Amino acid sequence: MKNIPNIFTLLNLCMGCIAIILILQTNESILSMQGNEWRIYFPESIAWASVFLLLAAVIDFFDGFVARLFKATSEMGKQLDSLADVVSFGVAPGLILYQLLRVSMAAEPMGLETSSSWLLPAMLFPMAAAWRLARFNLDTTHKNYFEGVPTPAAGLLIASFPLLMLYNPYNIQLILTNKWALYFICLIMPWLMISKLPLMNLKFKQFSFKENKPRYLLLIISAVLIIFLGWLSVIGIFITYILLSLVFKNQLT
Repeated sequence: MKNIPNIFTLLNLCMGCIAIILILQTNESILSMQGNEWRIYFPESIAWASVFLLLAAVIDFFDGFVARLFKATSEMGKQLDSLADVVSFGVAPGLILYQLLRVSMAAEPMGLETSSSWLLPAMLFPMAAAWRLARFNLDTTHKNYFEGVPTPAAGLLIASFPLLMLYNPYNIQLILTNKWALYFICLIMPWLMISKLPLMNLKFKQFSFKENKPRYLLLIISAVLIIFLGWLSVIGIFITYILLSLVFKNQLT
């Protein structure tokens, strides 16, 4: 019984590995000739990688639930969970950023001749994920908030990008294939993960509005964003989460 939670954690890791395979082994070109012009083509298989990362997140949630259910929490499980998260929510999203940068470079004149070194900023994401998870494992305090953006939350934000590319709400492809926008993301997301910013967790110890005002506001605003923005709401919800955490900073700490 005590190893059942660890099996869930390993399934999380497996989903992350499958996502990495889909991201790297697309078997498709990112450019295609249409008439006399080269057109950008973002492989649909990378969107399937996003689906597997979503499954990894669901499994990641349930491994903690199962561990508490069977009273099987352990230091081994804690370390294993972090190792799985590095792969699923660190390495895999970092490779998604790598592919997006590759697409953005290919869209430029002579872009296919651009040095691969220009794609390396994408690796800051998995490096920051590993740093944050290691810091979390060493933290023996029990705060009622997160210090920095949790790795799964940051990873899922990046994992949403291929789906946004596929469905292209409000022509978001223009931003996600802009190298300067991607470089900004490659810098700001790692910083948010390793920062000490106090960010709210979503655990309700009791349900009064006064004590959970930022959480209820996040839920209400999220519902509105989903209705009006669809897939684009993922980015909107993430930004709202950061802003509400900063506005209600004193209440969190």
